[in-house]
Amino acid sequence: MTTRTVRRLVPAVGATLALLLAAGCGGGDDESGTSGGPTTVTLWVASPTEAFSQRLVDEYNATHEDVQVELTAIPDDGFLQKVGTAAGARSLPDILVSDVVYMPNYASQGILLDISDRIEALPFADDLAPSHLEASTWDGKTYGVPHKLASSVFFYNKDLFTQAGLDPEAPPTDFAGVLAAARAIGALGDDVHGFDFGGNCGGCSVYTMLPYLWAAGVDPLADQGTKADFDNDAVREVFGLYKSLWDEGLTPPNANTQDGSTWADGFLSGTVGMMAQGSAMVGRLQTEATFEWGVTRIMSPDGSGTSTFVGGDSAGITATSEHADEAWDFIQWTLEDDAQTEIIAKNGDLPDRTDLADNQYTAADPRLQFIVDGVADGRTPLAVPFGELFNDPSGPWIAMVRGAVFGDDADAAIADGQAAIQQGLDDAADD
Repeated sequence: MTTRTVRRLVPAVGATLALLLAAGCGGGDDESGTSGGPTTVTLWVASPTEAFSQRLVDEYNATHEDVQVELTAIPDDGFLQKVGTAAGARSLPDILVSDVVYMPNYASQGILLDISDRIEALPFADDLAPSHLEASTWDGKTYGVPHKLASSVFFYNKDLFTQAGLDPEAPPTDFAGVLAAARAIGALGDDVHGFDFGGNCGGCSVYTMLPYLWAAGVDPLADQGTKADFDNDAVREVFGLYKSLWDEGLTPPNANTQDGSTWADGFLSGTVGMMAQGSAMVGRLQTEATFEWGVTRIMSPDGSGTSTFVGGDSAGITATSEHADEAWDFIQWTLEDDAQTEIIAKNGDLPDRTDLADNQYTAADPRLQFIVDGVADGRTPLAVPFGELFNDPSGPWIAMVRGAVFGDDADAAIADGQAAIQQGLDDAADD
Protein backbone atom coordinates (compact mmCIF):
# COMPACT_ATOMS: atom_id res chain seq x y z
CA MET A 1 0.00 0.00 0.00
CA THR A 2 1.17 3.49 -0.72
CA THR A 3 0.81 6.45 1.61
CA ARG A 4 -0.40 9.27 -0.57
CA THR A 5 -3.78 10.23 -1.87
CA VAL A 6 -5.12 10.45 -5.38
CA ARG A 7 -7.51 13.24 -4.45
CA ARG A 8 -4.63 15.50 -3.56
CA LEU A 9 -2.51 14.60 -6.53
CA VAL A 10 -5.03 14.34 -9.35
CA PRO A 11 -7.01 17.60 -9.14
CA ALA A 12 -9.72 17.99 -11.74
CA VAL A 13 -8.43 15.04 -13.73
CA GLY A 14 -11.93 14.27 -14.94
CA ALA A 15 -12.25 17.71 -16.51
CA THR A 16 -8.74 17.49 -17.93
CA LEU A 17 -9.41 14.17 -19.59
CA ALA A 18 -12.72 15.35 -20.94
CA LEU A 19 -10.89 18.12 -22.76
CA LEU A 20 -8.25 15.70 -24.00
CA LEU A 21 -10.80 13.27 -25.37
CA ALA A 22 -12.85 16.03 -26.97
CA ALA A 23 -9.74 17.26 -28.71
CA GLY A 24 -8.85 13.76 -29.85
CA CYS A 25 -5.59 13.78 -27.91
CA GLY A 26 -3.98 10.52 -26.91
CA GLY A 27 -1.54 9.52 -24.25
CA GLY A 28 1.67 7.53 -24.34
CA ASP A 29 4.22 7.24 -27.11
CA ASP A 30 2.87 6.73 -30.63
CA GLU A 31 4.84 3.65 -31.56
CA SER A 32 2.12 1.89 -33.48
CA GLY A 33 4.27 -0.03 -35.88
CA THR A 34 3.93 2.47 -38.72
CA SER A 35 7.43 1.56 -39.88
CA GLY A 36 6.48 -2.10 -40.09
CA GLY A 37 7.66 -3.05 -36.61
CA PRO A 38 5.58 -4.24 -33.69
CA THR A 39 3.22 -1.98 -31.77
CA THR A 40 4.63 -0.91 -28.42
CA VAL A 41 2.22 -0.97 -25.49
CA THR A 42 3.41 0.97 -22.45
CA LEU A 43 2.73 -0.31 -18.95
CA TRP A 44 3.30 1.33 -15.58
CA VAL A 45 3.49 -0.53 -12.28
CA ALA A 46 4.56 0.48 -8.78
CA SER A 47 7.98 -0.88 -7.88
CA PRO A 48 6.79 -3.61 -5.47
CA THR A 49 4.89 -5.23 -8.37
CA GLU A 50 7.74 -4.96 -10.88
CA ALA A 51 9.16 -8.48 -10.63
CA PHE A 52 5.70 -10.07 -10.81
CA SER A 53 4.66 -8.04 -13.85
CA GLN A 54 8.02 -8.39 -15.58
CA ARG A 55 7.68 -12.18 -15.66
CA LEU A 56 4.40 -11.81 -17.52
CA VAL A 57 5.77 -9.15 -19.87
CA ASP A 58 8.84 -11.22 -20.73
CA GLU A 59 6.80 -14.28 -21.66
CA TYR A 60 4.26 -12.26 -23.63
CA ASN A 61 6.97 -10.45 -25.59
CA ALA A 62 8.73 -13.73 -26.34
CA THR A 63 5.57 -15.24 -27.80
CA HIS A 64 4.07 -12.25 -29.63
CA GLU A 65 5.60 -10.58 -32.68
CA ASP A 66 3.08 -7.87 -33.49
CA VAL A 67 2.80 -6.36 -30.01
CA GLN A 68 5.54 -5.73 -27.47
CA VAL A 69 4.91 -4.49 -23.94
CA GLU A 70 7.31 -2.00 -22.38
CA LEU A 71 7.20 -1.99 -18.58
CA THR A 72 8.18 0.98 -16.45
CA ALA A 73 8.39 0.61 -12.67
CA ILE A 74 7.61 3.75 -10.66
CA PRO A 75 8.92 4.10 -7.09
CA ASP A 76 6.05 3.18 -4.80
CA ASP A 77 6.09 6.37 -2.76
CA GLY A 78 5.88 8.52 -5.90
CA PHE A 79 3.46 6.42 -7.95
CA LEU A 80 0.27 8.40 -7.34
CA GLN A 81 1.99 11.71 -7.95
CA LYS A 82 3.45 10.37 -11.19
CA VAL A 83 0.00 9.26 -12.36
CA GLY A 84 -1.54 12.60 -11.45
CA THR A 85 1.13 14.55 -13.28
CA ALA A 86 0.91 12.31 -16.34
CA ALA A 87 -2.87 12.58 -16.44
CA GLY A 88 -2.64 16.36 -16.54
CA ALA A 89 0.05 16.24 -19.23
CA ARG A 90 -1.83 13.60 -21.31
CA SER A 91 1.19 11.30 -21.08
CA LEU A 92 -0.27 8.30 -19.31
CA PRO A 93 0.82 4.83 -20.43
CA ASP A 94 -1.49 2.47 -22.28
CA ILE A 95 -1.90 0.19 -19.25
CA LEU A 96 -1.97 1.28 -15.63
CA VAL A 97 -1.44 -1.32 -12.91
CA SER A 98 -2.41 0.09 -9.55
CA ASP A 99 -3.15 -0.95 -5.99
CA VAL A 100 -6.75 -2.13 -6.17
CA VAL A 101 -7.88 0.26 -3.41
CA TYR A 102 -7.18 3.20 -5.74
CA MET A 103 -9.29 1.89 -8.61
CA PRO A 104 -12.49 3.68 -7.49
CA ASN A 105 -10.62 6.98 -7.60
CA TYR A 106 -9.10 6.37 -11.03
CA ALA A 107 -12.43 5.18 -12.42
CA SER A 108 -14.40 8.10 -10.99
CA GLN A 109 -11.84 10.63 -12.26
CA GLY A 110 -12.03 9.38 -15.85
CA ILE A 111 -8.46 8.12 -16.00
CA LEU A 112 -9.42 4.62 -17.16
CA LEU A 113 -11.32 3.21 -20.12
CA ASP A 114 -14.59 1.35 -19.63
CA ILE A 115 -13.77 -2.28 -20.43
CA SER A 116 -17.05 -3.83 -19.32
CA ASP A 117 -17.84 -5.37 -22.72
CA ARG A 118 -14.35 -6.79 -23.08
CA ILE A 119 -14.57 -8.43 -19.66
CA GLU A 120 -18.03 -9.84 -20.31
CA ALA A 121 -16.73 -11.48 -23.50
CA LEU A 122 -14.16 -13.50 -21.57
CA PRO A 123 -15.15 -17.16 -21.19
CA PHE A 124 -13.93 -17.01 -17.59
CA ALA A 125 -15.42 -13.61 -16.71
CA ASP A 126 -17.42 -15.07 -13.82
CA ASP A 127 -14.26 -16.61 -12.35
CA LEU A 128 -12.25 -13.40 -11.94
CA ALA A 129 -11.68 -12.42 -8.30
CA PRO A 130 -15.08 -10.86 -7.50
CA SER A 131 -13.93 -8.30 -4.94
CA HIS A 132 -11.37 -6.89 -7.40
CA LEU A 133 -14.02 -6.47 -10.08
CA GLU A 134 -16.34 -4.78 -7.59
CA ALA A 135 -13.62 -2.33 -6.57
CA SER A 136 -12.98 -1.53 -10.25
CA THR A 137 -16.63 -0.84 -11.03
CA TRP A 138 -18.01 2.69 -11.01
CA ASP A 139 -21.55 3.72 -11.97
CA GLY A 140 -22.20 0.27 -13.39
CA LYS A 141 -19.11 0.22 -15.61
CA THR A 142 -15.98 -1.82 -14.97
CA TYR A 143 -12.56 -0.27 -15.52
CA GLY A 144 -10.10 -2.92 -14.39
CA VAL A 145 -9.39 -6.59 -13.84
CA PRO A 146 -7.22 -8.34 -11.24
CA HIS A 147 -3.52 -8.36 -12.04
CA LYS A 148 -1.82 -9.49 -8.85
CA LEU A 149 -3.79 -10.83 -5.91
CA ALA A 150 -2.79 -10.65 -2.27
CA SER A 151 -4.87 -11.75 0.69
CA SER A 152 -4.55 -11.09 4.42
CA VAL A 153 -4.53 -14.14 6.68
CA PHE A 154 -3.51 -15.12 10.21
CA PHE A 155 -0.06 -16.73 10.39
CA TYR A 156 1.26 -18.67 13.36
CA ASN A 157 4.52 -20.38 14.31
CA LYS A 158 3.83 -24.06 15.00
CA ASP A 159 7.18 -24.62 16.68
CA LEU A 160 6.53 -21.86 19.21
CA PHE A 161 3.04 -23.25 19.80
CA THR A 162 4.58 -26.62 20.64
CA GLN A 163 7.20 -25.08 22.91
CA ALA A 164 4.49 -23.14 24.74
CA GLY A 165 2.42 -26.27 25.32
CA LEU A 166 -0.18 -25.34 22.71
CA ASP A 167 -1.59 -27.60 20.01
CA PRO A 168 0.26 -26.68 16.78
CA GLU A 169 -2.66 -27.95 14.73
CA ALA A 170 -5.24 -25.84 16.58
CA PRO A 171 -4.65 -22.12 15.97
CA PRO A 172 -6.84 -19.59 17.79
CA THR A 173 -10.39 -19.16 16.54
CA ASP A 174 -11.40 -16.11 18.59
CA PHE A 175 -9.85 -13.16 20.42
CA ALA A 176 -9.75 -14.97 23.76
CA GLY A 177 -7.71 -17.71 22.10
CA VAL A 178 -5.34 -15.21 20.49
CA LEU A 179 -4.64 -13.50 23.81
CA ALA A 180 -4.20 -16.81 25.66
CA ALA A 181 -1.79 -18.13 23.02
CA ALA A 182 0.16 -14.86 22.99
CA ARG A 183 0.58 -15.03 26.75
CA ALA A 184 1.79 -18.63 26.62
CA ILE A 185 4.29 -17.89 23.85
CA GLY A 186 5.44 -14.67 25.48
CA ALA A 187 6.29 -16.64 28.61
CA LEU A 188 8.98 -18.53 26.68
CA GLY A 189 11.50 -15.72 27.12
CA ASP A 190 12.35 -12.07 26.61
CA ASP A 191 13.36 -12.52 22.98
CA VAL A 192 10.11 -14.25 22.01
CA HIS A 193 6.84 -12.39 21.52
CA GLY A 194 3.35 -13.73 21.16
CA PHE A 195 2.10 -11.32 18.50
CA ASP A 196 3.27 -8.55 16.18
CA PHE A 197 1.65 -5.76 14.18
CA GLY A 198 2.49 -2.54 12.36
CA GLY A 199 1.29 0.02 14.86
CA ASN A 200 2.52 3.02 12.89
CA CYS A 201 1.49 1.85 9.43
CA GLY A 202 -1.93 2.77 8.11
CA GLY A 203 -1.81 0.39 5.17
CA CYS A 204 -0.59 -2.53 7.29
CA SER A 205 -3.26 -2.06 9.93
CA VAL A 206 -6.21 -1.50 7.61
CA TYR A 207 -5.17 -4.55 5.56
CA THR A 208 -5.24 -6.78 8.62
CA MET A 209 -7.88 -5.15 10.85
CA LEU A 210 -10.78 -4.67 8.44
CA PRO A 211 -11.23 -8.47 8.12
CA TYR A 212 -11.93 -8.68 11.87
CA LEU A 213 -14.81 -6.26 11.31
CA TRP A 214 -16.17 -7.94 8.20
CA ALA A 215 -16.04 -11.27 10.04
CA ALA A 216 -18.17 -9.71 12.78
CA GLY A 217 -20.77 -8.60 10.25
CA VAL A 218 -19.73 -4.93 10.25
CA ASP A 219 -19.35 -3.02 6.98
CA PRO A 220 -17.08 -0.12 7.98
CA LEU A 221 -17.34 1.49 4.53
CA ALA A 222 -20.95 0.98 3.55
CA ASP A 223 -23.08 2.34 0.72
CA GLN A 224 -20.36 2.24 -1.92
CA GLY A 225 -17.81 3.74 0.43
CA THR A 226 -19.87 6.78 1.41
CA LYS A 227 -20.88 5.80 4.96
CA ALA A 228 -18.30 5.14 7.69
CA ASP A 229 -19.12 2.78 10.55
CA PHE A 230 -16.21 2.61 12.98
CA ASP A 231 -17.88 3.67 16.22
CA ASN A 232 -19.16 0.23 17.21
CA ASP A 233 -18.48 -2.64 19.59
CA ALA A 234 -16.56 -4.73 17.05
CA VAL A 235 -14.04 -1.94 16.50
CA ARG A 236 -13.68 -1.54 20.27
CA GLU A 237 -12.98 -5.25 20.63
CA VAL A 238 -10.35 -5.22 17.86
CA PHE A 239 -8.52 -2.26 19.35
CA GLY A 240 -9.02 -3.72 22.82
CA LEU A 241 -7.24 -6.94 21.82
CA TYR A 242 -4.31 -5.06 20.34
CA LYS A 243 -4.12 -2.77 23.37
CA SER A 244 -3.97 -5.78 25.70
CA LEU A 245 -1.24 -7.36 23.60
CA TRP A 246 0.75 -4.12 23.69
CA ASP A 247 0.14 -3.24 27.35
CA GLU A 248 1.12 -6.74 28.49
CA GLY A 249 4.38 -6.63 26.56
CA LEU A 250 3.35 -9.48 24.27
CA THR A 251 4.53 -7.66 21.12
CA PRO A 252 8.00 -6.53 20.08
CA PRO A 253 8.86 -3.18 21.68
CA ASN A 254 8.89 -1.47 18.27
CA ALA A 255 5.30 -2.39 17.41
CA ASN A 256 4.19 1.16 18.17
CA THR A 257 6.73 2.64 15.73
CA GLN A 258 6.60 -0.11 13.10
CA ASP A 259 5.94 1.63 9.77
CA GLY A 260 5.75 -1.54 7.70
CA SER A 261 9.32 -1.53 6.39
CA THR A 262 10.35 -4.47 8.60
CA TRP A 263 6.84 -5.60 9.47
CA ALA A 264 7.39 -9.31 8.80
CA ASP A 265 10.96 -9.67 10.04
CA GLY A 266 10.13 -10.84 13.55
CA PHE A 267 7.84 -13.60 12.37
CA LEU A 268 10.27 -14.67 9.66
CA SER A 269 13.06 -14.91 12.23
CA GLY A 270 11.02 -17.34 14.32
CA THR A 271 10.71 -15.08 17.37
CA VAL A 272 7.04 -14.06 16.93
CA GLY A 273 4.21 -16.50 17.53
CA MET A 274 1.36 -14.96 15.55
CA MET A 275 0.50 -12.11 13.23
CA ALA A 276 -2.13 -11.10 10.72
CA GLN A 277 -0.22 -10.51 7.50
CA GLY A 278 -0.46 -10.61 3.74
CA SER A 279 -0.09 -13.65 1.52
CA ALA A 280 2.96 -12.02 -0.05
CA MET A 281 4.88 -13.31 2.97
CA VAL A 282 4.31 -16.92 1.89
CA GLY A 283 7.10 -16.88 -0.68
CA ARG A 284 9.63 -15.77 1.90
CA LEU A 285 8.37 -18.27 4.43
CA GLN A 286 8.69 -21.09 1.91
CA THR A 287 12.33 -20.23 1.23
CA GLU A 288 13.57 -18.65 4.47
CA ALA A 289 11.65 -20.11 7.41
CA THR A 290 13.55 -22.56 9.62
CA PHE A 291 10.40 -23.43 11.56
CA GLU A 292 7.02 -24.99 10.88
CA TRP A 293 4.29 -22.46 10.26
CA GLY A 294 0.57 -22.49 9.58
CA VAL A 295 -2.26 -20.22 8.48
CA THR A 296 -5.84 -19.69 9.49
CA ARG A 297 -8.53 -17.15 8.73
CA ILE A 298 -8.73 -13.74 10.36
CA MET A 299 -11.60 -14.15 12.78
CA SER A 300 -14.35 -12.13 14.43
CA PRO A 301 -13.89 -11.34 18.13
CA ASP A 302 -16.17 -14.19 19.20
CA GLY A 303 -15.06 -16.59 16.48
CA SER A 304 -18.46 -16.70 14.78
CA GLY A 305 -17.09 -15.61 11.40
CA THR A 306 -13.95 -15.16 9.33
CA SER A 307 -12.88 -12.92 6.46
CA THR A 308 -9.95 -11.69 4.39
CA PHE A 309 -8.92 -8.46 2.69
CA VAL A 310 -8.28 -9.25 -0.98
CA GLY A 311 -5.69 -6.69 -1.96
CA GLY A 312 -3.01 -6.53 -4.60
CA ASP A 313 -3.10 -4.75 -7.94
CA SER A 314 -5.61 -4.29 -10.75
CA ALA A 315 -4.89 -3.50 -14.40
CA GLY A 316 -6.78 -1.03 -16.55
CA ILE A 317 -6.42 0.65 -19.94
CA THR A 318 -6.05 4.41 -19.76
CA ALA A 319 -8.77 6.51 -21.36
CA THR A 320 -6.25 8.26 -23.62
CA SER A 321 -4.50 5.14 -24.91
CA GLU A 322 -4.15 4.92 -28.69
CA HIS A 323 -3.54 1.18 -28.46
CA ALA A 324 -6.52 -0.04 -26.45
CA ASP A 325 -6.96 -3.23 -28.49
CA GLU A 326 -3.31 -4.19 -28.18
CA ALA A 327 -3.33 -3.31 -24.48
CA TRP A 328 -6.35 -5.53 -23.96
CA ASP A 329 -4.65 -8.37 -25.81
CA PHE A 330 -1.90 -8.34 -23.20
CA ILE A 331 -4.27 -7.99 -20.25
CA GLN A 332 -6.48 -10.81 -21.53
CA TRP A 333 -3.44 -13.02 -22.11
CA THR A 334 -2.33 -12.56 -18.48
CA LEU A 335 -5.69 -13.94 -17.36
CA GLU A 336 -5.67 -17.05 -19.55
CA ASP A 337 -4.94 -20.53 -18.21
CA ASP A 338 -1.27 -20.80 -19.15
CA ALA A 339 -0.21 -17.44 -17.73
CA GLN A 340 -2.23 -17.97 -14.58
CA THR A 341 -0.82 -21.41 -13.87
CA GLU A 342 2.61 -21.63 -15.51
CA ILE A 343 3.77 -18.12 -14.61
CA ILE A 344 1.73 -16.84 -11.68
CA ALA A 345 0.86 -19.96 -9.68
CA LYS A 346 4.15 -21.68 -10.50
CA ASN A 347 5.97 -18.77 -8.87
CA GLY A 348 3.93 -19.16 -5.68
CA ASP A 349 1.55 -16.26 -6.34
CA LEU A 350 -2.23 -16.35 -6.11
CA PRO A 351 -4.12 -16.91 -9.38
CA ASP A 352 -6.59 -14.20 -10.35
CA ARG A 353 -9.27 -16.74 -11.23
CA THR A 354 -11.24 -18.78 -8.73
CA ASP A 355 -11.66 -21.66 -11.19
CA LEU A 356 -7.88 -22.13 -11.18
CA ALA A 357 -7.56 -22.13 -7.39
CA ASP A 358 -6.77 -25.85 -7.29
CA ASN A 359 -4.01 -25.80 -9.90
CA GLN A 360 -1.11 -28.20 -9.40
CA TYR A 361 1.33 -25.59 -8.09
CA THR A 362 -1.00 -24.09 -5.51
CA ALA A 363 -2.22 -27.51 -4.42
CA ALA A 364 1.36 -28.59 -3.71
CA ASP A 365 1.31 -26.49 -0.51
CA PRO A 366 -1.92 -26.91 1.51
CA ARG A 367 -1.25 -23.62 3.28
CA LEU A 368 -1.17 -21.72 0.01
CA GLN A 369 -4.23 -23.63 -1.17
CA PHE A 370 -6.01 -22.52 2.01
CA ILE A 371 -5.19 -18.89 1.27
CA VAL A 372 -6.25 -19.11 -2.38
CA ASP A 373 -9.55 -20.76 -1.45
CA GLY A 374 -10.43 -17.73 0.66
CA VAL A 375 -10.26 -15.29 -2.25
CA ALA A 376 -13.70 -16.19 -3.58
CA ASP A 377 -15.38 -14.93 -0.40
CA GLY A 378 -12.89 -12.18 0.44
CA ARG A 379 -13.60 -8.47 0.35
CA THR A 380 -11.91 -5.34 -0.96
CA PRO A 381 -12.88 -2.02 0.64
CA LEU A 382 -14.39 0.63 -1.58
CA ALA A 383 -13.79 4.34 -0.97
CA VAL A 384 -12.74 7.03 -3.42
CA PRO A 385 -10.39 8.80 -0.94
CA PHE A 386 -9.00 5.54 0.46
CA GLY A 387 -5.38 6.66 0.32
CA GLU A 388 -6.00 9.92 2.14
CA LEU A 389 -8.08 8.32 4.87
CA PHE A 390 -6.38 4.97 5.44
CA ASN A 391 -2.90 4.78 3.93
CA ASP A 392 -1.67 8.28 4.63
CA PRO A 393 0.66 8.26 7.68
CA SER A 394 -1.06 11.41 8.92
CA GLY A 395 -4.57 10.25 8.02
CA PRO A 396 -7.50 9.68 10.40
CA TRP A 397 -7.39 5.87 10.32
CA ILE A 398 -3.90 5.45 11.73
CA ALA A 399 -4.55 8.29 14.20
CA MET A 400 -7.57 6.36 15.46
CA VAL A 401 -5.61 3.10 15.67
CA ARG A 402 -2.76 4.69 17.58
CA GLY A 403 -5.04 6.62 19.90
CA ALA A 404 -7.10 3.55 20.76
CA VAL A 405 -4.24 1.03 21.04
CA PHE A 406 -1.45 3.11 22.54
CA GLY A 407 -3.43 5.94 24.14
CA ASP A 408 -5.55 6.25 27.27
CA ASP A 409 -9.00 7.00 25.82
CA ALA A 410 -10.07 4.52 23.15
CA ASP A 411 -13.64 5.81 23.02
CA ALA A 412 -12.49 9.34 22.23
CA ALA A 413 -10.03 8.10 19.60
CA ILE A 414 -12.75 6.04 17.93
CA ALA A 415 -15.27 8.89 17.99
CA ASP A 416 -12.73 11.28 16.50
CA GLY A 417 -11.72 8.72 13.87
CA GLN A 418 -15.32 8.04 12.89
CA ALA A 419 -16.02 11.75 12.46
CA ALA A 420 -12.85 12.42 10.47
CA ILE A 421 -13.30 9.44 8.15
CA GLN A 422 -16.94 10.34 7.50
CA GLN A 423 -15.93 13.93 6.76
CA GLY A 424 -13.35 12.68 4.26
CA LEU A 425 -15.95 10.53 2.53
CA ASP A 426 -18.39 13.45 2.42
CA ASP A 427 -15.75 15.77 0.98
CA ALA A 428 -14.96 13.25 -1.77
CA ALA A 429 -18.64 12.95 -2.65
CA ASP A 430 -18.89 16.73 -2.99
CA ASP A 431 -15.87 17.04 -5.31
